[in-house]
Amino acid sequence: MSDRAIASLRLPLALLAAAIALLWLTGALDRLDDALGDTQLKQFAKSRAPPDDIVLVAIDQRSMEELNEEFGAWPWPRAIHGELIDGLAPFAPKALAFDVFFNEGDSFRPDSDAAFREIAKAHAARLFFPSLLEADGHHTRFTQLPKSFAAMRGPTGSDQSSATLMLPLVLDMANWRGGLVNFDQDADGVGRHARLWQEIQGWRLPGFAATIAQAAGARLPAQSRIRLNWYGRPPTTLAYSDLIRDLGQRNPRLAPSLAGKIVLVGAASSGLGDLRPTPLRTQTPGMELLSTAIGNLQDGDWLRDLPTRWTLGIPLLLLTALAFRQQRGAVVVGLALAVASLALIGASQALLGWHYYAPVGAALAMVWLGYAVLTVQAQWQEHREREATVAMFRRFLDPRVVDELVARQELSLDKKPVAREITILFSDIRGFTSLSETRTPEAVVELLNNYFTRQTDVVFQHGGTLDKFIGDAIMAFWNAPTDLPDHARRAVSAALAMAEELDRFRQELLAIEPDLGDFDIGIGIHSGPAVVGFLGSNTRLDYTAIGDAVNLASRIESTTKGVARVLVSDSTRLACGQDSGFDFVPRGEFHVKGREQPVALFEPHYTPGDSPGPTHT
Repeated sequence: MSDRAIASLRLPLALLAAAIALLWLTGALDRLDDALGDTQLKQFAKSRAPPDDIVLVAIDQRSMEELNEEFGAWPWPRAIHGELIDGLAPFAPKALAFDVFFNEGDSFRPDSDAAFREIAKAHAARLFFPSLLEADGHHTRFTQLPKSFAAMRGPTGSDQSSATLMLPLVLDMANWRGGLVNFDQDADGVGRHARLWQEIQGWRLPGFAATIAQAAGARLPAQSRIRLNWYGRPPTTLAYSDLIRDLGQRNPRLAPSLAGKIVLVGAASSGLGDLRPTPLRTQTPGMELLSTAIGNLQDGDWLRDLPTRWTLGIPLLLLTALAFRQQRGAVVVGLALAVASLALIGASQALLGWHYYAPVGAALAMVWLGYAVLTVQAQWQEHREREATVAMFRRFLDPRVVDELVARQELSLDKKPVAREITILFSDIRGFTSLSETRTPEAVVELLNNYFTRQTDVVFQHGGTLDKFIGDAIMAFWNAPTDLPDHARRAVSAALAMAEELDRFRQELLAIEPDLGDFDIGIGIHSGPAVVGFLGSNTRLDYTAIGDAVNLASRIESTTKGVARVLVSDSTRLACGQDSGFDFVPRGEFHVKGREQPVALFEPHYTPGDSPGPTHT
């Protein structure tokens, strides 16, 4: 890539880097990853069934209504939970966990609390109760926690380490087994992870789901939290009222099905407030998060994060910038990006089946943002180049011809010089030296500008291309950059029109300056092969023609003095054809510089009765 190409990318890439940095600092990139990732997870969850060995016992609205007459409004007397524990004990569930807090005693029913405490203590081996880490309140030193809580002291932990904890104080310390059940939410308030342990002042406090899963035989990973791999539906769910009544039967039907199962008891009614936003839905019962975490830990199929944001985004951005630099076109690059985006989303979705979470939302957003910035930059650059090209072509082509070429998208400064057959015209002023000696430089310049304007108009009217002004001389040619099959006839017609325009110009000048002198012109024309195109340096280009044919046309112009105003070569005469509308009067053969053989020259005149006017392309 050239230094100029790299320089043209600096501004858009700098703007893009600033925009991406702003998106990153404001958390927008995280939200983009989460938005697409949540959609993919919700779709993928439909293919996943929850583990068979996890059963939810829901304290739902129906249970609250059905048990209201017998036990009153929620919270029920804790003895009812004791009945549940005692009733399930013969059927030996693998674990019985309550996602319900027992941090304060029931001052109206202390006997019920006492009965619950005794039953729970008797079955402590299979019971789990949650605790909660709070922001403020009375601190509990971690050294005061019982072994059943399983708090682990690290190298930096001290005897003074403490935190505000909501503990199951209603229960015996033997029943404090469980851990923290805090909702682990991301910056947007959505729960996508389960915390296995929380490090506080050098101590590790276990997470509720991790404790239950480990007790059920799961091997826990080393990290502090896992990304949840969701299920398409909740685990088998029983209403609390159905189970408690089933346990009161002589031959229970539901309770035996819980043998060897992990049973989670928790709130499912919206009135109890334990509903959390997750990728699945905005109100997910907390015990479903617990069951998902336990199931993931048991099966080892939680999602492993892959760092895709920068490893995908940066290379794709560079490839997009390279494609624009190679002028692939915004539409082509856009289509390629669309295909790549779909492929990445598909690959990200497929990776979920291998337990990998590869978010591509932020990476794709960065790439499409880069595409937008580079598209604007490319269009701006194209507009500038088009304007420069039009300005360049207007210097040597009729503006109407330039407009037609723009409409056909045939203008370009990138086209290489090509060899083609053209007709070249040289025009030079006779007597210009004596004319300039009698006038000020300003007057001479004004006269030349007036003269060149008139003659250039004639060239353009006949479809010619103005090559350059050489002092007081004019060089023009026909059949480039546009194809003109009758280029020789057009050039001859232009030469005769230039002679007529000179006569009108002389008459206007003589009326003002009678001493105009021998102000006249000579025109030489030749048709032949030449190399035509943009020639010059990177900073200055001219559209010109070079070759022997150009030199010969210049020599023919030099020969006109004392012979005729307009002389053409035999090749031009032949190129005009028989029905050109001209008569060519032979003026003899002349030796010109650079040629050994003499050159036959002819003076053109309009055929009597046939005086063609200007011819446009």
